[in-house]
Amino acid sequence: MTLFAVLLALSQAAPPPAETRTVYRCTRDGTVSLATAPEPGSRCQAITYDANAARLPDLWGVPGAQRGVLYQRQQDGRTVYSTRELPGSTRVLAFAVPAPPGSPAHAGLADPGPPRTDVYRDQFRAAARLTGVDEAWLRAIAHVESGYDPQAVSPKGAQGLMQLMPDTAAAYEVTDPFDPNQSIQAGARHLGDLMRRYPKDLRKVAAAYNAGAEAVDRHGGVPPYAETLDYVEKVMRLHGEYRRVTR
Repeated sequence: MTLFAVLLALSQAAPPPAETRTVYRCTRDGTVSLATAPEPGSRCQAITYDANAARLPDLWGVPGAQRGVLYQRQQDGRTVYSTRELPGSTRVLAFAVPAPPGSPAHAGLADPGPPRTDVYRDQFRAAARLTGVDEAWLRAIAHVESGYDPQAVSPKGAQGLMQLMPDTAAAYEVTDPFDPNQSIQAGARHLGDLMRRYPKDLRKVAAAYNAGAEAVDRHGGVPPYAETLDYVEKVMRLHGEYRRVTR
């Protein structure tokens, strides 16, 4: 089952005159689905794309290949399709979509690009003031984690702009992990706690944010995981670049 075929099945039956199609990217409990209508109980974002584009978009927004089942059900008096099984669904077909070209195993392994200070300016400054965490450091982590995408969901279940795992989000009293302000505040508090655990060692702090403090303690430093090693290097490089542009 190709990506084109999945998108065709998900597309609206009668596209607008411009021949665009709309698909909803829905997140729930750390998982992502695609649907032709917003799913009850999920947080959904409408994505409209050119049906005649030479290259179809990466609608899942998560690394790696995607495998699953397309389901059909009735919602509000009409037939809708979704890659999530919901009450009343019937199976339509199974699909396997290869990873997009250049798709990394983790957001931290992609080329993060240059620093950006034009996004969530007030939220990052407020979090830095409240927690004492340097804005440049906070932005470097956010940049590598999600590329500032508040709807990001990782294959491991991390959510939101600061890519908080559900247990971490709950520990910092986050009620909506996809709310940028809550995510930035909780991420800053978490980083502050890690900086107190590993004073004057930002490499360990970054490694703990990525792989967990237990892994850092077990290995006595940055764990020898390819993903974490690459992640730490990118965060450290971006930190230096953000320090130059946020002063």
